[in-house]
Amino acid sequence: MTSDRPDPAPGQASEQAPGPDPGEDTQPYRVAPPPPSSAPRPSAVRRSLAGAARGAGRGARAAGRGARAAGRGARVAGRGAGTAGQFAVTQARRAARAEGAGDSGLSRLIELHAFNAAGDAAVTISLAGTLFFSVPTGEARGQVALFLALTMLPFAIVAPLIGPFLDRFSHGRRWAIGSTMAIRGFLCWVLATAVVTESVWLFPAALGCLVASKAYGVTRAAAVPRLLPPDLTLVKANARVSLAGVVGAGVSAPLAALASTFGPEWSLRYGFVIFVLATIWAIRLPEKVDASHGEGELTLTGETEVARGSRRARTRIPAAVAFALRSNCGPRWLSGFLVMFMAFLLRENPIEGWRPEVLLGLVIGAAGLGNTLGITIGSLLRRLSPSVTVVLALLADTAVAVVAALFYGPVALALLGLTAGLSQALAKLSLDSTIQRDIPSRTQASAFARSDTTLQLAWVIGGFVGIAIPLNPQLGLGIAAAVLGAWATFVLVSRPRPQRPVPARAAAS
Repeated sequence: MTSDRPDPAPGQASEQAPGPDPGEDTQPYRVAPPPPSSAPRPSAVRRSLAGAARGAGRGARAAGRGARAAGRGARVAGRGAGTAGQFAVTQARRAARAEGAGDSGLSRLIELHAFNAAGDAAVTISLAGTLFFSVPTGEARGQVALFLALTMLPFAIVAPLIGPFLDRFSHGRRWAIGSTMAIRGFLCWVLATAVVTESVWLFPAALGCLVASKAYGVTRAAAVPRLLPPDLTLVKANARVSLAGVVGAGVSAPLAALASTFGPEWSLRYGFVIFVLATIWAIRLPEKVDASHGEGELTLTGETEVARGSRRARTRIPAAVAFALRSNCGPRWLSGFLVMFMAFLLRENPIEGWRPEVLLGLVIGAAGLGNTLGITIGSLLRRLSPSVTVVLALLADTAVAVVAALFYGPVALALLGLTAGLSQALAKLSLDSTIQRDIPSRTQASAFARSDTTLQLAWVIGGFVGIAIPLNPQLGLGIAAAVLGAWATFVLVSRPRPQRPVPARAAAS
């Protein structure tokens, strides 16, 4: 049966034709609909990107300006720090050259002593955590006792011969001072390796540094009178030298502590550099350091005489100088005792709640503060009798040692260190004043060399006693108080008697 409906025209779909498959895409080349009005147009996108680029450029330029400003600020700060440091150095050198010290050459010795103290501070800080706090106590005490005993030998026998021996050679004293610096520089390099490898040379090198440091004190004391300017007293000169040492140690200690944070060997290498510079500085001292023309020699006994076959006049030590020297031995003995005894005591029997390193730093810091105070008030010695000052210093050490033994604790230890440092400084300045007053200028160099040798020997003996006694705080400090009390009694009994005036008739007859 045929349909009456006509066939559909081409391109028209038949009504009876099946519908399209829903899953079939009937428009494979469909054009995307126009974007909604809220979407950004391409031109807007380009403008946004350009704006962002311009903002980033402005930010980069601002960051560059900020970096340049920071750089300028850093340069300004650097110039400010450099200017401040240069100003401090200029002022220090100006103070060292004041009152004719620059013309006489004393300023160079003052600067050399600052180097010496700076190097000693570096060695002390490095060894504080290695020599005393890393080695077993028994082993450390035995080795230190052995080497301190050997240290006493050169001080007792060789040291009195150093001055006359050097007088026979040209440029002897400058090279002697330089040798003490060079030896410590070499030993610092040895110690830098020993503290890392735990070498057996740790204790010999450390004690060698101690001996060289004490030998420097002897040679430096003999050099000060030779460089003394006409407008400066010997007491002021020694006080100025000691104050330079305090400043040098104060500046060097933070630098050495910073270097030790990388390891104890680095502070020792820093000390090596300091001692190398000090060696060069010592050799460049004025030639007057070597001059001994017209000087004499001080003897312990015998009358004033001119030695046969010798160009040096020998003078008997005055009674007032001998008294001041004996009085000074007490504070110096206590200084050596405290260094050795406290180093081992605080490690073996620390106070509860306190670290040994902190306690030892407390005692040493208090002693340094007392020493600084003593040097600062040294000008007051004009109003005080030197013979009274040395006795008061000795008695003060004795009394505070008793207090520390009875009331052992951080406060008592700090008080003990402060008194020990103050007494030692005041007693030494009083001794210097007595030597200047009672000994002729031609024999003052010999007097200073002999007195410093005696005081260094007293320090070594005190250190030896400090490591030989049991590590009990009450017992050890009680022994120190007893020794100081006995020595004070001996000093007071042997004090010089005032000379009676000669009657006029006896003098006339």
